[in-house]
Amino acid sequence: MGNTLVSVSPRVSLIASEQTWIEGNAIQQLEITARLPDMVSVVGMPDLHPGRGYPVGAAFFSQHRFYPALIGNDIGCGMSLWQTDLATMKQSLDKLEKNLGNIDNPLESDALGDIPASLAPYAHSLGTLGGGNHFAELLQIDEIYQPDVTFDKKRLMLLVHSGSRGLGQSILERHVRAYGHHGLLENSEAANDYLQQHQQALDFAAFNRQLIAGRILKRLRTSGDCLLDIHHNLLAPATIEGIHGWLHRKGATPADEGRVVIPGSRGDYSYIVQPLPNASSLFSLAHGAGRKWMRSECKDRLSARFTTEQLARTRFGSRVICRDRQLIYQEAPEAYKPIDSVVGALRQAGLVAVLARMKPVLTYKTRGGRE
Repeated sequence: MGNTLVSVSPRVSLIASEQTWIEGNAIQQLEITARLPDMVSVVGMPDLHPGRGYPVGAAFFSQHRFYPALIGNDIGCGMSLWQTDLATMKQSLDKLEKNLGNIDNPLESDALGDIPASLAPYAHSLGTLGGGNHFAELLQIDEIYQPDVTFDKKRLMLLVHSGSRGLGQSILERHVRAYGHHGLLENSEAANDYLQQHQQALDFAAFNRQLIAGRILKRLRTSGDCLLDIHHNLLAPATIEGIHGWLHRKGATPADEGRVVIPGSRGDYSYIVQPLPNASSLFSLAHGAGRKWMRSECKDRLSARFTTEQLARTRFGSRVICRDRQLIYQEAPEAYKPIDSVVGALRQAGLVAVLARMKPVLTYKTRGGRE
């Protein structure tokens, strides 16, 4: 493991190299969670950054009880990766952007099919990305590092990052009103009720990503194959080093479910990796580049240097569709850590083998916005 997996304090570990930006407040939040009742261990990933009370980019392992607040409001947030039938060398950015159009609006009801009655109040969110760091992105495979992988450099990839939208938010709000930020004892009525709702949100999120991808592929008059779909905000029962307990992931990608994608910012590379599962990392990996700056400070830091039009173009020549003036500053590449420092720390820790590198072509955030 070298010096990239370090013990910060009892029950607290951090995966980071000398090149990895880690904010002190994030480590403090990590240490606070380690002191929660029945918490066994916590691990910060290289993309660790402060969240609203709890850190993002971390995994938490508890025994006898679990903490819904650690999962947060976007239960099931994750990513799906598709290999499309679009030829890499034959695509015009102008045509791609025009054909993609606006995917902010709700899907037509006939595109949803039959959905459970319990999800009906949230049907308007299905097929939509949501805000924050959610996105859909067409990418080109730039490098293949393992000769036996099946990726096709001649075809564009589609990456979708979204979650359970308003459903996850409503589940967390109901839970916090009833129980605050206290954990739930396993096998209790409240715990079983949350687990049922949690599974519903996971299913919703996966279905939502499928609908978003289908919507985009249809707009672009093509088809594609789903290579992977992973959640990075979730709770799961787990046995780690002989201890039976509960594994919470908040912005942490599972390392025990096959290949995963670790995206950079919209102006950086993204990587497809093969996890090398290890209990020391709580069988988890980074889920992306991780924020370097708080959202509230991004516009002040960047508006004197970049216009929104400049931020809509990247060093790769790719485009970012984002008509929200605040959001395009909040999501600027400069606000995120370099992805190579994140993936590099995982490699040095012996946690991943890198399979392929991708670069962005066209990123969709939102056609809406506010002045």
